[in-house]
Amino acid sequence: MSYQQQEKYEESELYRIRHSAAHIMAQAVSELFEPGEAKIAIGPPIENGFYYDFDLPRNLTPDDLKAIEKRMRQIIAGKHVFQKRVVRAEEAKTMFADQPYKIELIEGLEQGGVDEYGEPLDTKPDISFYTHDVFTDLCRGPHVEHTGQINPSAIKLMSIAGAYWRGDENNPQLQRIYGTAWEKPNELKEYLHMLEEAKKRDHRKLGKELDIFVFDEEVGPGLPLWLPNGGILIEELEMLAKEIEHNHGYERVRTPHLTKEALFVRSGHLPYYAESMYPPMEMEGIRYYIKPMNCPMHHKIFGARPRSYRDLPIRLAEYGTCYRFEKSGELFGLMRVRSMQMNDAHIYCSEEDFEQEFMDVIAMYMEYFEIFGIEKYIMRLSTHGKEGLGKKYVDNERLWLKTEEMVRQAMDNGGVPYVEVDDEAAFYGPKIDVQVWSAIGREFTLATNQVDFAVPERFDLSFKNSAGEDETPLCIHRAPLSTHERMIGFLIEHYAGRFPVWLSPEQVRLIPITDDQAEYVLRIEKQLKAVGVRAKADLGSDRMNAKIRSAQKMQVPYMLVVGNEELENQTVSLRKRDGSKQNDLPVSEFAEMIMEKIALRSAEI
Repeated sequence: MSYQQQEKYEESELYRIRHSAAHIMAQAVSELFEPGEAKIAIGPPIENGFYYDFDLPRNLTPDDLKAIEKRMRQIIAGKHVFQKRVVRAEEAKTMFADQPYKIELIEGLEQGGVDEYGEPLDTKPDISFYTHDVFTDLCRGPHVEHTGQINPSAIKLMSIAGAYWRGDENNPQLQRIYGTAWEKPNELKEYLHMLEEAKKRDHRKLGKELDIFVFDEEVGPGLPLWLPNGGILIEELEMLAKEIEHNHGYERVRTPHLTKEALFVRSGHLPYYAESMYPPMEMEGIRYYIKPMNCPMHHKIFGARPRSYRDLPIRLAEYGTCYRFEKSGELFGLMRVRSMQMNDAHIYCSEEDFEQEFMDVIAMYMEYFEIFGIEKYIMRLSTHGKEGLGKKYVDNERLWLKTEEMVRQAMDNGGVPYVEVDDEAAFYGPKIDVQVWSAIGREFTLATNQVDFAVPERFDLSFKNSAGEDETPLCIHRAPLSTHERMIGFLIEHYAGRFPVWLSPEQVRLIPITDDQAEYVLRIEKQLKAVGVRAKADLGSDRMNAKIRSAQKMQVPYMLVVGNEELENQTVSLRKRDGSKQNDLPVSEFAEMIMEKIALRSAEI
């Protein structure tokens, strides 16, 4: 399935199940202690489950989790009805007189402007309780009708962690219990299996084992060092992008790693983006910044000479290295880094050409999805929020509505399904973000396709239209392959390190049984390298089986074993990574086979 239409999570039965499970868990935790000892904070549903934060007289243990889970099942069996009641603030404070975190939440609701999770609201909310069994909690819902609608075999408490109240390190540290809940036991089983598989496929673990990348404290956090195997992955992805972009009419450009401050002031990134940028350096009285993005420099390239409508569309592509100062706590392997090589391009076009250009980018996504075997994805149309105009977004409601409708129309005309998300656009225009699922069902935000109706005007970009008048082009920012870092992190987990042949850093390992075959093995290695195959002869002192295990550990697709018989017949014995074998194979036949797999970028070995 290439696309799955999903109802809004907050309106789903699964959301109600998880929200209700959080309340049941809070009751079970409270009952571990004397009345009033457990101070309860908040417990929302989250993407794959729920959590609840507690201020407790002692630290919880794994045995506590087992006891809490057992008590939850007993509460569920009682089929207790969830009853809602709207109350005044004073009554609410009386009800929760011994719960300081609830009092703080009630006061926030009373003043208006934020909900119980601290999120901003347009209107002053009701203050409501939900009661089941003997437990009452401050909550706006929704919940299931009664606890018996939760399957006791489809819930599990996962872990205990520390969390600051409302995420502020100046506030008390609480104990957070994470749990998960599903509609059916088999869904829980599948989810737990996915988590176990994800541990095995963790790109940080495999990246180290397969010699792809490392981080070094002397270099700095979030700044990956690519080892030779990682360098090959980068080069293969870049060759793929260059090939496809060439076919789609892109021209490649290069821009410097740093630039004067004035460029980012003009683009609008300063001062609003300053927190995500490395601090400026000053030379000869001029402030310079290391670039966090390529687009302002591409705008300069477009504006370097006069343009006519006959020149458009102009598509400028660059694998430019950018630097962003992500917060230390947000760094995560290759997924969140401070140095990144972006599969970046900017398309300058007229309004008449917009739909074709925008959908051509979507078509590129589909090409990549087919190559990498990505079967499940969602296109998210992110629009502006009216409240953010002039702050979070360019203050031009007319152009926002116009360009958002242009994107909708393009996607609808192209028959591409999408979901619409409010208040998540880029500051200069609406965008399509592409979320994909790996082979084991892990979700990644991978690519983006953004419309920019604002910044070209700031750079005085224009072209002569067919009437001989100056017209400002639209700009489409796109990055179908994300960054090298994020894309490789995704691919490591997607393939579990078992890359297809064309992408494998080492494609063939040559293994002589004894030293007598060394010369023949080296001749084959040279022959394969001459036709572009990444082959390596293992002439070490280990025995054959140890050499095979070493190649398997590195996920080499093909192992060519050579003994006296193969030497005499001028053949090889082929062992594939999947365990299949073929004896007495002519080298020329193997070379022809692997070259075809590489040329087609085949997913099969």
